[in-house]
Amino acid sequence: METQDNSTSPSETTTSLNLPEVAIINANAPFKWLAGAWSDFTKASLPCLVYGFIMAGISAALCYALVFSGHSDWIMVLIGGFFLVAPMLAMGLYEAGRQIDTGNKPSLSQMIFVKGAFRQDLLYLGLALLLIYFFWGRMAQLVYALSTYRKHDDVMQFLNFMLTTSEGQQMAITGTIIGGIIAFIAFALVVISAPMLLDRKTDVFVATITSVRSVAKNFIPMMIWAFLIIALIAIGISTAFFGLIIVFPLIGLASWRAYKDLIPNQ
Repeated sequence: METQDNSTSPSETTTSLNLPEVAIINANAPFKWLAGAWSDFTKASLPCLVYGFIMAGISAALCYALVFSGHSDWIMVLIGGFFLVAPMLAMGLYEAGRQIDTGNKPSLSQMIFVKGAFRQDLLYLGLALLLIYFFWGRMAQLVYALSTYRKHDDVMQFLNFMLTTSEGQQMAITGTIIGGIIAFIAFALVVISAPMLLDRKTDVFVATITSVRSVAKNFIPMMIWAFLIIALIAIGISTAFFGLIIVFPLIGLASWRAYKDLIPNQ
């Protein structure tokens, strides 16, 4: 009796996934994305400013709540988590970028209630980022617990411990390395997949694989883009979150341009 071989070759597997082509970009592409984002921002400045104000207000409220509740040591974890979940919070800005691409002016209601965002695959992506965030929080808690036996009740005490003691400096280095690895994984998974799921009828597996491929094929430009995001958000947060009102919309609009540049229409 003959047996049928049901094995699938690697090439057949790749084809069945229907992965889109990833474009090769130059190292200066991230700066062009930001320049284009500013142009888009001026075309829909009011809804983008309101969107940025909402994000900045929520972030500031959470941080101040931690300070007044005596949990200042969690502020750094919260800020680190913001970098992880920010791509999902920018769905309205991707929608704004898509509307501008088609020659339309986005409204605030379109940006807040994004129809394409109510999808199961986007829910899966959001849950994955949430799990990564929880893992980062636990790791930060573990590093802090192993670094000191004291609880620092306010921000100044915590910063004094972190900057002036050898244990605190070692904690900062260890936490930065662990956080950097976790952040890179999250960035690679979501940098392209979030806007791609909003724009195309595809599933979360194809989108995340495409996102990772985009980072792998354009490692230097995408690392420049990652550092630009970190620098801009750091500036936004360091201005008592006021800078985030403009910074966050710019990053979201630039992220849409990054997706369109890396995954051209086929």
